[in-house]
Amino acid sequence: MRALQKNVIWELMPLPHGKKTVGCRWIYTVKLKADGSVQRYKARLVAKGKTYCIDCYVDDIIVTRNYSEEQLKLQKYLSQEFEMKDLGDLKYFLGIEVARSKIGIFLSQRKYVMDLLIETRMLGCKPADTPIEMNHKLCEDMDQEPTNKEQYQRLVGRLIYLAHTRPDIAYAVSVVSQFMHSPKVSHRNAVDWILRYLKSTSEKGLMFSKNGDLEVVGYTDADWAGSISDRRSTSSYFTFVGGNLVTWWSKKQNVVSRSSAEAEYRGMAHGVCELLWIKRLLTELGFKPEKPMELHCDNKAAIDIAHNPRWSYNIKATFGSVKRQLPKEGWGMQFRISNQ
Repeated sequence: MRALQKNVIWELMPLPHGKKTVGCRWIYTVKLKADGSVQRYKARLVAKGKTYCIDCYVDDIIVTRNYSEEQLKLQKYLSQEFEMKDLGDLKYFLGIEVARSKIGIFLSQRKYVMDLLIETRMLGCKPADTPIEMNHKLCEDMDQEPTNKEQYQRLVGRLIYLAHTRPDIAYAVSVVSQFMHSPKVSHRNAVDWILRYLKSTSEKGLMFSKNGDLEVVGYTDADWAGSISDRRSTSSYFTFVGGNLVTWWSKKQNVVSRSSAEAEYRGMAHGVCELLWIKRLLTELGFKPEKPMELHCDNKAAIDIAHNPRWSYNIKATFGSVKRQLPKEGWGMQFRISNQ
């Protein structure tokens, strides 16, 4: 109560004539550590019924620093405005576990995965070796029996959040998220397949190590007409900075590609945009890349198009996203593009 009053959560006002007050109640929750033990007990005062708030807030924050003195100044300043507790070194944050060693920092969501399996009663399921069935034929089949829509949307939403540290399920999650408006039994089976895969790979995560350089490397790939519903292709890319995976993306293309080369080239365009963004971000942080950024693709025709500035400019009218990024004389930046 003292914290609520200090932060001026409410303001006492006279009740308008003919109006009734909105009731409230206390919500009690238990905040757990990554190992399942109790960290602290929390209480929250909430209004009953449907209310519309101007400021919904987040009470978790991570403070990082290069100099401990600057961190202490920031914490002292924030403590003057907000009720804050210093929980020490980062170990668990919004379902993400953080482990440190001499090698580097490891991020995982093992507890998040186990809680998801327990909630869906899939803890005793048979594990799967892949996140999605090979050569799947998922589509919007109107003749199939529908499944619980709200439950399906909740599961897919939790899988989307899990993909923050699990790039291996990015493609599978992008596929099942396309049917959230009208899920069928086959779509729910695909979600269950992902859960079965997570059971066998709950320990997986992201490792960030210090490799002594900030070389930026990207990898792009795309299928051709992989969706049997609208024959669109799916593009994907992975980018590494200093040997560490930092961004990944998998999404169905907006238009139908007429060839595998076109599908792959569209994927390369998205990869180039991501590399440009990373270069600008590193430059603003004071770590401008000294080496040319590398973009890897496994399609020879798309690589030949990229190596020919005049050819790539002639087809920019077809590829709108490339048209916005490339100047008339070609790429405008130095890239190494290979088929490795």
